[in-house]
Amino acid sequence: MRKAIVAIVGRPNVGKSTLFNRLAGRRVAIVESIPGITRDRLYAEGEWAGRRFFLVDTGGIAPGLPDDPLQQQIYEQAALAVDEADLILFVVDGPAGLQALDREVADILRRAAKPVVLVVNKVDSYQPELGADFYALGFGEPVLVSAEHALNLDELFETILAHLPPAAAEDDTDAVKVAIIGRPNVGKSSLVNALLGEERVIVSPHPGTTRDAVDTPLRFEDQDFVLIDTAGIRRSRGRASRDAVEYYSVLRAIQAVERSDVTLVLLDAAEFLLEQDKKVAGIPHEAGRGTILVVNKWDLVEKTSRTAREYEKRLRAEMPFIRYAPVLFLSARTGLRVGRVLPEVMRVAAEYNRRVPTGLLNRAVREAVDRRHPPSRKGKTLKIYYASQVQVKPPTIQFWVNDPELVHFSYQRFLENRIREEFGFAGTPLRLFFRKRGKKTADY
Repeated sequence: MRKAIVAIVGRPNVGKSTLFNRLAGRRVAIVESIPGITRDRLYAEGEWAGRRFFLVDTGGIAPGLPDDPLQQQIYEQAALAVDEADLILFVVDGPAGLQALDREVADILRRAAKPVVLVVNKVDSYQPELGADFYALGFGEPVLVSAEHALNLDELFETILAHLPPAAAEDDTDAVKVAIIGRPNVGKSSLVNALLGEERVIVSPHPGTTRDAVDTPLRFEDQDFVLIDTAGIRRSRGRASRDAVEYYSVLRAIQAVERSDVTLVLLDAAEFLLEQDKKVAGIPHEAGRGTILVVNKWDLVEKTSRTAREYEKRLRAEMPFIRYAPVLFLSARTGLRVGRVLPEVMRVAAEYNRRVPTGLLNRAVREAVDRRHPPSRKGKTLKIYYASQVQVKPPTIQFWVNDPELVHFSYQRFLENRIREEFGFAGTPLRLFFRKRGKKTADY
């Protein structure tokens, strides 16, 4: 399901970043009283009444200022945020009153033809007169808030939900959705074309050709797939004007991963593993999606009989957090081993949907506890009473214990490894949660 994008815009120093932090529920943006402190856009996930959406913070729009390269970059980024948004929160300063720059920003927003909610900020008490002047901007009744003191945010959230487009229904088809992500120019579009057997996605040697996530249906061995090609995720260089489009390309790639069942993380065989590759691989891991590491351009590597095995061993050592992901070595350009991709996707998708019967799971947990006794702290020993798989996509296991604080991360990792040894779960993250239970039903 694609999450709506809510952009927070306005002239400098009206409290956009403070509002962003409040709506996101945590301190994300740097907040200072100096205009222009937010130069690049920041995003975070917001939620209200079960509806989730992306919040995007922007730098202050100052179109009327003298020609200034930095201000021009900030303006370009904010303009792009407006273009991408499903809803715009237009923030103004209540005590300062209506400013000429507010009118200039309003003109820009009217031309964008997007839904706009006018937010009068810095209203620290019930002062409806502070919003009166802003009716002249033509965006209807404003919502009066104090981001700094968290006043009237409930009304703002309700107004946001009322203006968001209807949530898209969950895709109830049997198609396996496969996102393809990676750094620029690792061969994502080439792999899509190789899987399709035809030129359906533009392929170019220049990084950044693909900007939008492109969905392409495919049928293989009586199974429907949707291949989601995405833009290359590159490291931010701090040059706002150059990275403006890239920022939203990354956001779209993250959204593509969130609506996928399995994600293919493409790596460039010729460059082994860069720091950015690790960050890219972390996206599906954090999102809880099935993952396959695909080492592309394998035809360019000088090989012996041990090259692939040694390469995979190095990958595991460098990315232990995703050690469950299978590794494929192929060449999208020549077609080398491309035929192994979809069968592996089907295998991982099945593991992603695997559900273990409670009896078998608890037998495996008992054996694990017998093999390695639970940890103790200050004379108190962890006791595991019961375990049950409560969810698939990804597989999620709930443990009932005497004290969750006694679960050391090393013992949690041990339990995960034992469960994987017993039941597989190849290619999928495994979520383990520990909950206190007062009355025990079993004692391992």
